[in-house]
Amino acid sequence: MATLNITPAAAQQIRHVLDERGQGLGLRVSVKPSGCSGYSYVLDFADDVRDDEVRFEEHGASVYVAPDALEVLNGSEVDYVSEGLNRFFRFNNPNVKDQCGCGESFTV
Repeated sequence: MATLNITPAAAQQIRHVLDERGQGLGLRVSVKPSGCSGYSYVLDFADDVRDDEVRFEEHGASVYVAPDALEVLNGSEVDYVSEGLNRFFRFNNPNVKDQCGCGESFTV
């Protein structure tokens, strides 16, 4: 069974953004072939539940993952971090073997 952990900071941000939008069930995460290294993360709002998705819930927030992304994301942690003026979701993914220089894409 696949695992995906959601940090308290990520859960708080997911809840905050959904509250601001006034709708939504959680964060939808997938991966797509992209960039110079192979894959990139794709984030969207989950406004509905798709039959084939797997739902992960922690700290009152949900993340929905398509089956084709489960192997790539298995064991990952979704975090929300602040670095200087930048704030973003970070994936601490143990499956990543290499990243491109800009950090936008990765290989597994």
